[in-house]
This record gives sequence, C-alpha cells and structure tokens, in this order.
Amino acid sequence: MAEGFEFRPVAFRDLPGWESDDPRPLFPALQDCLRHVTEVKPYRTGSLGLTSADLLPALEAARPAPRETAAEARAFFERHFVPFAILPGGRPEGFVTAFYEPEVAVAASPDEIYRFPFYRRPEDLVDLDDTSRPASLDPSYAFGLRNPDGSISAYADRRAIDEGHLDGRGLEIAWARSKADVFFAHVQGAARLCYPDGSMRRITYAAKAGHPFSPIGKLLLDRGEIAPEAISMQAIRAWLADNPDRADEVYWHNRSYIFFRESDLADPDLGPIAAAKVPLVAGRSLAVDRLIHTFGFPFFVHAPALTHLDGGKPFARLMLALDTGTAIVGPARGDIFTGWGPEAGEQAGTVRNQAHFHLLVPRAAAERFA
Repeated sequence: MAEGFEFRPVAFRDLPGWESDDPRPLFPALQDCLRHVTEVKPYRTGSLGLTSADLLPALEAARPAPRETAAEARAFFERHFVPFAILPGGRPEGFVTAFYEPEVAVAASPDEIYRFPFYRRPEDLVDLDDTSRPASLDPSYAFGLRNPDGSISAYADRRAIDEGHLDGRGLEIAWARSKADVFFAHVQGAARLCYPDGSMRRITYAAKAGHPFSPIGKLLLDRGEIAPEAISMQAIRAWLADNPDRADEVYWHNRSYIFFRESDLADPDLGPIAAAKVPLVAGRSLAVDRLIHTFGFPFFVHAPALTHLDGGKPFARLMLALDTGTAIVGPARGDIFTGWGPEAGEQAGTVRNQAHFHLLVPRAAAERFA
C-alpha cells in the first residue's frame, strides 16, 4: 500500500454528480484494456497494490451487449465496484490539469518557413534501469547515451539538440513552422501532423532524452513575467511570441526532450495510443501517477470550480486511467485528456483546479482495503 494518503470507502450516492453522469463512452475503452491485459500483458501494478487480475472480472463483465442508457451504464459500475475516496495527506482534494493532441502544420522537407523538426528516437539512446544506470546519473534517469566504447552517460539536452546535436542523422519526421509548436507537442506527448496536401499523420511518444521535466510556466511565474491568476498554456505561448529574443533561454530551462514514433491516423475519431497501449477517449481518459495506480481502473473526478468543460456545470465524470506523465505525481493528481485540435487545446490550457478523486475498486479487491 502506498503511503501518504487515506483511502476511504464511500457510497456511490455520495459522489457529487454521479447520478447525472453518462459513462457509456467508457465501454469500448474497457474492451481495449481487456484485449491488452489478456492478449499482450497485464499492466504494471502500482504501489496501491491493485492488479490487472483484480480488474479482469469487471472487464470481462463489460463485454456483453452495450448499455442502452446512462442509468444502465452507471448500474454496471455500481454492481462491480466500490468507490474509495483518495485523501492526500488527509486533505479532501487533489489537483487536475488537462492535456490534448495538438494539430500542427508541417512539411516533409525543410524550407524558409518550416524549420523546426520533430525527431525519431536516436539509435544511441538506451533505456536505463537500476542495473544499467551509472552512479553519475540521478536515479530518475530512465534513458541515457550509449557511447562508442559502451559506457553510459547523460544524453544531449534540449539546448544541445536545438543547437544541432542531431543534425545530419536523418531522424527528422517533419518540420513545423515554430519552435513553440514543437515544444508544446513535446509537453502533450503526441500530435496530429497536417501536411500541405491535406494529409494527416500522427506522432506519439517514443522516448525522452532522460533529463527531468522543468515546467517553463513555473519559471515565468517565479520571474513575475505572468501573474499567477493568468497562468495558462495560452498565456505562456503569448509570452513566448511577444519575447522572441528571450524565448530560447526559457525553452532551454526545460532540459527534457521528447522523441516520437509515426503512425497512420486510421480512425480520426480515436485519440492517440498512450501509456496504457489503448486509444485515449476524449473527455474520459485520465493520466495518473503510475507508480501508485494501475492502468485501466476507473476514477470518478469531481472538480467544482472546473466548469468550462461541461457548459458551465461543475466537472463530475467517471474516467479511466490510461496514461501517465512526468508532472503527474501523487495519489490524487490527474491530467484530463480533452481531445484533439484547437478547441481541445483551448479547453486543456486553462485547467488548473482542485478536485476530489474517487478510485473505483472491484468488489472482491475492495475487501482487502475495507
């Protein structure tokens, strides 16, 4: 059991907004998770101790004919799960942000307009673990550079790569028009690339250079460049556009660098395949701390002050844990996937809200915690 928070069973009737939620969009994702854990491999178990095996009976029960009404969908979860309130440090609230899949205008070859590359994973970037990581690297480093002599060291960081470290190696996927487009695709971990001929392809996370993520929004806050009440992705992008002579120094504060893999956009109505290896569902997928939680489990998230995602109503939705992120740390910390394109970006960029987290635990497993 992970430490540092309380884990308390509650009744579904005590979940604010539960009776008006419609969790039917989750059922295809439940089937995707079922296929993954039975045909590929179970998800890694988080420190809370809930396993894919605990979840499997509910996943199998979700397989029959789809639920016709929202009430039938809620009844399924009420029958198979027990909600547990997550109280970090004894407090009733955690914190939510949001992410999305940007659409980025690109070209297949560089020119005077399209100058900023998206890169594939380099061949000399290697995965690290406790057995292969040299003592010179912090334990947080999951990737490193394999040198010609076989030794391991830190990989080039954002500044070194921006200044040409990977030039001439043929790793470019496509070129964007601005460094901001590339940077924020790194932050989101995926993007839809829109080519001049109207075609579209998807890139998703493949690896990172290994260096820790350092949010540039916090840097701008600490320097007094953006007021705390005004901070958002949109405000950060506006500051970068208004201060081109200072932008690189701010970008380089975040030494982390993301590499991508390409994929076809076979179904534009599906989100990218993220850490749980299944497509994200817009408005219903949650990134969580995978060291604590296990992918595939449902969370009910209630954020009273988050109203712009639901037409002015407080956010109250059942979601599935399908992704993770460097900045998503703690038992009651989540990142909501809002979808793709400009509108989803506008929605995601301003989500910074206190929220109540309830983890739905399969009934048999709930006996271990009750």
